[in-house]
Amino acid sequence: MVIEFMGKAQANLAAARICLENNLYDASANRSYYAAFQIAVAALAYRNILKDRLDHKWVQAQFNEKLIKREKVYSGKLKTYLADMQTVRNEADYKPNGISKRLAVKQMNRAEEMIRLVAEEMNGQF
Repeated sequence: MVIEFMGKAQANLAAARICLENNLYDASANRSYYAAFQIAVAALAYRNILKDRLDHKWVQAQFNEKLIKREKVYSGKLKTYLADMQTVRNEADYKPNGISKRLAVKQMNRAEEMIRLVAEEMNGQF
């Protein structure tokens, strides 16, 4: 499950980059959020924190509570990333005006940072 979700995260990050390069900011923000969400799932699975149904609130809560607050695996700086990124994704998907290039870039940078940090924590095993 770890390898599969890391692969999904990396594929979504690549898709986000392609969308950004083609001025598809809403689509880029969407894919960036899913890259971050899926790397959080991989991080949880790596620590055997699993659930049959992976809903967004549960993943966000477990990542924050167990991997940031309790075990201090990741910096507290990441605490708001998933929720903030989901808000941006919702704006991109459901608001008529969409989001700016600046916000799409920020979204992608956060996804890249999360993927990098999770990969480092796993000692490059994946």
